[in-house]
Amino acid sequence: MTNHAAFAAEDAVTAVPPPAQAGRHFSSFPPRRARDCRKAALGRMDLAASGVLRGGSLLDSMKASSPRHAKVAAGADHEDWMEKHPSALEWIEAVVAAAKGKQIVMFLDYDGTLSPIVEDPDSAVMTEEMRDAVRSVAQHFPTAIVSGRSRDKVLNFVKLEELYYAGSHGMDIKGPTTVSNHKAKADEVLCQPATEFLPVIQEVYETLTAKMEAIPGAMVENNKFCLSVHFRCVDEEEWDALGKEVRAVLEGYPDLRLTKGRKVLEIRPSIKWDKGNALEFLLESLGYAGHGDVFPIYIGDDRTDEDAFKVLRNMGQGIGILVTKYAKETTASYSLREPAEVKDFLRKLVMSNGTKG
Repeated sequence: MTNHAAFAAEDAVTAVPPPAQAGRHFSSFPPRRARDCRKAALGRMDLAASGVLRGGSLLDSMKASSPRHAKVAAGADHEDWMEKHPSALEWIEAVVAAAKGKQIVMFLDYDGTLSPIVEDPDSAVMTEEMRDAVRSVAQHFPTAIVSGRSRDKVLNFVKLEELYYAGSHGMDIKGPTTVSNHKAKADEVLCQPATEFLPVIQEVYETLTAKMEAIPGAMVENNKFCLSVHFRCVDEEEWDALGKEVRAVLEGYPDLRLTKGRKVLEIRPSIKWDKGNALEFLLESLGYAGHGDVFPIYIGDDRTDEDAFKVLRNMGQGIGILVTKYAKETTASYSLREPAEVKDFLRKLVMSNGTKG
């Protein structure tokens, strides 16, 4: 039997025990086509969505994405924060207990979760030990990588074809491409709700790349359905100029929106589709929508992961785990300090699952 991860004590939800499942595995799902999620995304357009940078100081938002600034700004007692968001490692037994008899579905961010945050985004490789941990998780539970990176790029980093991949903040979803117990059709694209934005994304990419050449350390990354403007290697004195350049370019593209991550500005289509929508889409595709016997676990480190944490909290099922060394506002129930702890958590979860009948 697979397990199903847990809420903190105050968030615990009592569910009717599910019927016994055969073995440890999960059923495959009938792949949904791109037009299904595209229609849903366009039907929920919302330019005022959470996290969109509109009025106010973009520079303040950029500073808030820096752990150094965030730590000072928070000023919160770390022990108090840890009481509200305890270590998922220390509470692993509670997680396993809450997951008992339920189907865990694992969702993992990449940067800062499976790999450390590095200055060069192209060098964010994961260790073999982490890859082994993720591979083991995928053998027990349906597992998806949900990243702001392009799907092809994150697949190249992870190198595990038995997983589901949701790239571009969930705007490019595809199932496993190798034989597995939860395999979709190998060549079936499950969800691409923003295909009509590809030409404009490419146009903005070329414009921004040229503009950023004047700012040392700036880098524009093309993630197919969205763009990332990295300023981790930019002197803080240049942040304001960088932000103004980005906003000036976007003034000519009202169908794009600007959000922020960890020392990165994200440019995305103005459709209502994010990591939370990707989580819901995959759960529905797997046949778990509306079921009380499923326990999603989402682990991520970035502001963009909050969309998925909020979905889980609203569902009243599963848990969100924030990867951070600093106290900060989050909807996640638990925390882990760094990728090394994520690896340990995944290993212990699999070990605990193996001891259950």
